[in-house]
Amino acid sequence: MSSFPATSPEDVTGQPFRVQFEAFLDEHRGQLNACLDGLTEQQARRSLVPSRTTLLGLVKHATFVEKVWFDEAITCRSRAEIGIPATPDESFILHEDDTIATVRQAHREACESSRRATSSLGLDDLVYGNRRGPLPLRWVYLHVLRELAQHCGHADILREQLLAG
Repeated sequence: MSSFPATSPEDVTGQPFRVQFEAFLDEHRGQLNACLDGLTEQQARRSLVPSRTTLLGLVKHATFVEKVWFDEAITCRSRAEIGIPATPDESFILHEDDTIATVRQAHREACESSRRATSSLGLDDLVYGNRRGPLPLRWVYLHVLRELAQHCGHADILREQLLAG
């Protein structure tokens, strides 16, 4: 089983910006994946808010985010070609065969693929496959970091509610 790189943001203080961005991204990727630690399948699927947001759904959505920003945006392939939902809302939908193990593994694999897709790009290199038009990788990193940070906060609250009840 693959895991997330062990470099922490504190370890890269004096490093180039790219190394810093990637350490922060990986920290948040790992935290979101870890929100499922120790939960039962039922707990991971439990809905505590009116939206489709569940802990398992958050990790599944994070996989979608990785594929939108580091596959669609970089390769210019359509979401249909990639095999992901057309909309973010649909990415939270859980299917019968979605389990903690399968969703976590898909997330880890998407993160590894993201790292490979960006490995030859510089922070100022443009990606062309987003509806906003050409964007520098630096902006994409910041956008994904913002989204992951928000979802980590959501996961913390949902997990707290689950484990308190």
